[in-house]
Order: sequence, then C-alpha cells, then structure tokens
Amino acid sequence: MSTPDQTPVVLITGATGPLGHAAAARFGRDLARLALVGRDRGRLEALAATAGLDPDRTLLVVADLRDGDAARSMAAQATARFGRIDVLLHAVGGWVGGTAVVDLDHDEVRRMLDAHLWSTLNVVQAVVPGMTERGFGRVLAVTSPLAANPGPKGASYAIAKSAEEVILRSLAKETAGTGVTANLLVVRAIAASGGSPASATPPEDLVETIVHLASPGARSVTGQRIAIGVA
Repeated sequence: MSTPDQTPVVLITGATGPLGHAAAARFGRDLARLALVGRDRGRLEALAATAGLDPDRTLLVVADLRDGDAARSMAAQATARFGRIDVLLHAVGGWVGGTAVVDLDHDEVRRMLDAHLWSTLNVVQAVVPGMTERGFGRVLAVTSPLAANPGPKGASYAIAKSAEEVILRSLAKETAGTGVTANLLVVRAIAASGGSPASATPPEDLVETIVHLASPGARSVTGQRIAIGVA
C-alpha cells in the first residue's frame, strides 16, 4: 500500500491496544511511516520494540485525545516529522455497562462520550483538513453492532458509539470527491491475549481489511459500516 509519491504515513490512535498493536506491526512490515498515539509512553515504547518497528520511521506521541489541544498538538508533531498524514486509524477503546437506563449515572455517559465522541471529533478536526488540502486521506474507526442495535443495560456505550458513527458517516458525505474517505469497521469484540471470548475477532483479521481500505485502490469505498466477525 502506498500513496503516489512515497510510502504512506499512518497515524494510529489507541495504538497500545490489540488492534493498534496488530495494525502497527502490519503497516511497519509494509515500510509505512508510523505515528503511534497512546496515553502511556512505556507501553508505546514496548509496542515499538515488540513489533520490531524502525525508529527512523516511527514517532511515539503521548496524548489524551479527549482534549482538543492535545489532538492538534499530536497531529502537528506527526506532520512536522513526516510531512503529512495519509491514514488515520482511530482505535481508542473503552466500555462500561451493566446499568439500566433509569439508573444511569450521568458521569458514566460523559466518560463514554469523552472516549468515543470527543476523541473522534478532536482527531478528525486535527487531521482531516490536511488530508483534504492534499487530496488524499483515509479515515477509519472501529464501532460496535450495539451502536445500531443496542441491548439492555448498555446505553452509555451505545450512545457514544452511535455519536462516533454519525461523525464519520457525515464526514464521508462532506469529503465526497476530495480524495478523502471515511469508513467504520463493525466488530463485536476484538480478541486480546488471554481470556478473550470465543466471539471476539482476532485483530489480524481486521488489519487485512484496514490495509485495503487505507490504500489508494479503495478510493470508491466511503461512508460504509463494514462488519467483520459479526453474524
């Protein structure tokens, strides 16, 4: 996967999670330049080491993307290092549940909105203007079937993921014809090492779809909810 002039610059948020780790390793093997974002430098450094990433092609950024200034600083650091951002994989996670709507704590809802709505909006606003200016960009985020079909006692998470979906599906319409696409990967759960449920999708399965959607050849795929491992 490459852009017309150089190897791609891939920005991965939530990089130390299972999907972020698998995606970093895969793009690293393809010689992409990587900006990896997380909230713990030690975990980012461990990721870079275990994935065997080239330090000359890797930037580690510690940022809390719930804060708009932090998101803008993160994007500025990546652009200063590599000249641009071609691909945004927004893999920030977080789930809480088990409470009925009539008993929901407003702070619980706020925490989910911070994790999924505000982090997504902040990163999109920090990264996408540069993509549209250059005429190329791929925006990808992970969502859940619960965003469209919520179950009992999970409203705070479903509300936040629904809001995240609206951002990307609206973005896809607003960037139509600019060379920038925006798509959602619908996953029930992402497998992690040890203790993952049988229904969880291995992150490596997701990564192959991500690599395709990030490529120039996927220019016609935008505004889609692509289910992976979801019956």
